[in-house]
Amino acid sequence: MWFMPLRIASYNLHKCLGADGRRDPGRVLDVLNGIGADIIALQEVDHRLGPRPAALPRSLIETQSDFILPDLPVNSVSLGWHGQTILTRGHTVSATRRIDLPGMEPRGAVLAEVALLSGGALRVVGVHLGLVRWARQLQLRAILRALALRAPMPTVILGDFNEWSAGRGMEPLAGAFLLHAPGRSFHAARPIAALDRIAIDPQIVLSDAGVVDTARSRMASDHLPVWADIALSDPLPAPLHPVTPAPPLAAGG
Repeated sequence: MWFMPLRIASYNLHKCLGADGRRDPGRVLDVLNGIGADIIALQEVDHRLGPRPAALPRSLIETQSDFILPDLPVNSVSLGWHGQTILTRGHTVSATRRIDLPGMEPRGAVLAEVALLSGGALRVVGVHLGLVRWARQLQLRAILRALALRAPMPTVILGDFNEWSAGRGMEPLAGAFLLHAPGRSFHAARPIAALDRIAIDPQIVLSDAGVVDTARSRMASDHLPVWADIALSDPLPAPLHPVTPAPPLAAGG
């Protein structure tokens, strides 16, 4: 049995600081609204210092979009946790979790289990992995351990993986997830690296994917959003997918 297609997306907002040096949350929200996604994982949605106030105001999301924010923040001024949150459009979030991640710097992943309008459910894990490979690999293993404690459910892991290599660094996902790089998403002004990626489990089929590369998205942040169209199936006794490498980087990247 197959459920209706979904569009998922990921966007590192860079705290709404654009290529022109201006913080413009409205411009970022215009980009988000234009993706046409059902579910979006966001990174750098809050400022890093002090109480981590939201860079993208909650009131702006509530009045100028039809996205819904799940219950993830650690205080009343943040949108998420470690600068991350997950937006949904029309679908109901039935459970959320924060996942502590190891490494040299404070990092965490956010998890949302979404009851889909078409039936079925999807678990979404939003990530913003560390700056060094050994830490990223520890973080991926921590995410897999956290997922093993949850009930079986089709799962996607998406976000800023911070991995520049086309074929190395994502080994912890091998045998459990198929990794896809929709395209070069960083730096937005001149994209040379596929840092933003999407990992899907065997119950999910990816039909199309891409990067939102427009004049507005190149200005709004230092990353371009990535998206994927997926469909969910009932569990099948199929072998797990291996990790596939990202596309090769440009010369000098």
